[in-house]
Amino acid sequence: MRSRPVVALAILLAWVAGLGMLVRREYFRPHLERLAEAALRVSPAAIFYAVMQGDQQVGFASSTIDTTMTTIEQRDYLVADIPAGGTMHRAEVRTNVVLSRTLRLRSFEMSMEAEQAPLRVLGEVEGDTALMVVVQQGEARPDTQRIALTSGILLPTLVPLALALDDRPRVGKSYVLPVFDPGTLQNRDMRIDVRAESLFVVNDSSVFDSTSGRWFGVLPDTVRAWEIVSPAGSGIGGWVDERGRLVATSQMGFRLQRMPYEVAFENWRRQADTLRNRGPARVTADRDIIETSAIAVSRRVPGNVSRLRVRLRGVDLDGFDLAGGRQRLMGDTLVIEREDQAMLAARYGLLRGPERSGNPNLAAEQFLEVGHPEIIELAQRLAGDSRQPHTVARRINRWVHDSIAKEVMIGIPSALHVLHTRRGDCNEHAQLFVALARAAGLPARVSSGLVYVDGKFYYHAWAEVMLHGWVAVDPTFDQFPADAAHVRFVAGGLGRQTELLRLIGKLQIDVLAAR
Repeated sequence: MRSRPVVALAILLAWVAGLGMLVRREYFRPHLERLAEAALRVSPAAIFYAVMQGDQQVGFASSTIDTTMTTIEQRDYLVADIPAGGTMHRAEVRTNVVLSRTLRLRSFEMSMEAEQAPLRVLGEVEGDTALMVVVQQGEARPDTQRIALTSGILLPTLVPLALALDDRPRVGKSYVLPVFDPGTLQNRDMRIDVRAESLFVVNDSSVFDSTSGRWFGVLPDTVRAWEIVSPAGSGIGGWVDERGRLVATSQMGFRLQRMPYEVAFENWRRQADTLRNRGPARVTADRDIIETSAIAVSRRVPGNVSRLRVRLRGVDLDGFDLAGGRQRLMGDTLVIEREDQAMLAARYGLLRGPERSGNPNLAAEQFLEVGHPEIIELAQRLAGDSRQPHTVARRINRWVHDSIAKEVMIGIPSALHVLHTRRGDCNEHAQLFVALARAAGLPARVSSGLVYVDGKFYYHAWAEVMLHGWVAVDPTFDQFPADAAHVRFVAGGLGRQTELLRLIGKLQIDVLAAR
């Protein structure tokens, strides 16, 4: 059975992941002088892409480079009509990056417009010592953080360009890059491999066919390109040409294909206008929708699966959080067993004051506003006079389930925003639960993967809270603990969820037993 993972925002998160993470330039230090000299040859360019889902174009993307005597400016844009919950939802992501002529980052801006509060992230480098980052969602007060730097930095959207300038890509070559993730404000090493080399035929121009009312590409040109991938999953990857420009990529079941502007944009605009005139586009039941969630198709997880045994095929399982706690991985066979009552008895009391120090599962993160007064006040009210972790966790789980309306959302979930709007899908429920649990003194984290319902798998997100060990709980469907139908692939926030990219179009699941 094919899996149907990953959120409706998938293509946008993948695009943001590729555009919004910063790489320390010090890793190129052995070739800095040559790279800086080569960067002076970067010339203005504009590349356009059709965003495809299957045979259907669902959006448009562009990447533009402008140069002056002192700067290189790259602007990236993506707009897509994403099917979720039976209707189409439009979302847009824009980024603007300003660099010196030697590829040193000066500033960047990223904005996302979707159905939730718009998100805006600004960054500015102060000399070579600090990066100032300002994050604002909707009308909330901006969150400003100052991050120390040990060297200059650049964006990974320019990493292919830097590699192409420094040396011709070679199949089998690998690069290990220290990466700064603005979602978690943390650094991590990322390996990028040059996996394959191929030729692509790309049209240089277009003509309009009045009979069909569509633009078609003409003047084909052969382009040599190399496939770069991040084995751990990051949203960064695709086929790049010798100038370091993206030719094609597949992300989250969507494909970005380089095309002439009229073919990429005008055809999609005409199609979108036609669909709007017909009324809301409906997603048919027989369509293989990769972003389908249990909420989107009005499926309720019954909560009666105590043990699930499945075989996972088609993907490299390395790097996923498949083993541990309730899950046992034996080769390609995964067994999930629902926690018994003994696992709900915690070996500690609520962690407060000095006890919280240094525990990452109690800390605030981007879009997880653990220290906000409203989050703290509600967490304390729900905890009441109880010091028993399982009692407080159960109360929070029930409150989130009862208080948040079940709606498909397109946007990056913020715990505080969910608290204000009182609506959302599984991501919003899980995010708010984790924020409230941490504020109450309960180590907690978001888990993501698949949920098995009526013989099918759907994307789902839930939470895990530390009691006797990590215990899965599902505030979306009020399960405490969550049943064994929940198949965890990753544990962690938005940055970790992008690793689900590796499942798309490859994962095969055989259900061996369910009871």
